[in-house]
Amino acid sequence: MNIFRTAMAAALCLVAAIGMAQAQAKKPTQDEVKALTLKAAELVAAKGIDEAAKVFTTEGDFKYGEVYINVIDTQGNWVVFPPKPENKGKSVLNFVDEDGKELGKDILNTGLKGEGWTEYRWKNPATNTIQPKVTYVKRVPGKDLIVYSGIYK
Repeated sequence: MNIFRTAMAAALCLVAAIGMAQAQAKKPTQDEVKALTLKAAELVAAKGIDEAAKVFTTEGDFKYGEVYINVIDTQGNWVVFPPKPENKGKSVLNFVDEDGKELGKDILNTGLKGEGWTEYRWKNPATNTIQPKVTYVKRVPGKDLIVYSGIYK
């Protein structure tokens, strides 16, 4: 009887672990990415960029799988870029996607207008391949900063 209980407990643990892994691997929706971007902008506004950057660059609510929060200033320079932290201070204005779309300028201009969506093709750090991406952009109220995040289609 003890062997049966042990086997059942192990099976339940395995099912729970698989369920958790599937929940973590769940691809976020566009609505979820928009909500995350708005939440990130609120965090920057409330706590400042230094505190927010610590959260944005650590695995957790704002950085998981293919999702990460980027921050640029209103001049188009990266303030936070989790896939390549060494890009901090570099301009995004000359970034173009595989189709020649000036995505850096598009993101900046969308943020300068307040907020909105932009689409382009970009390298997915989770798969290391170029994929279509849709990104939500939000200017941080009262700051010269723009927050954005997206998902790959």
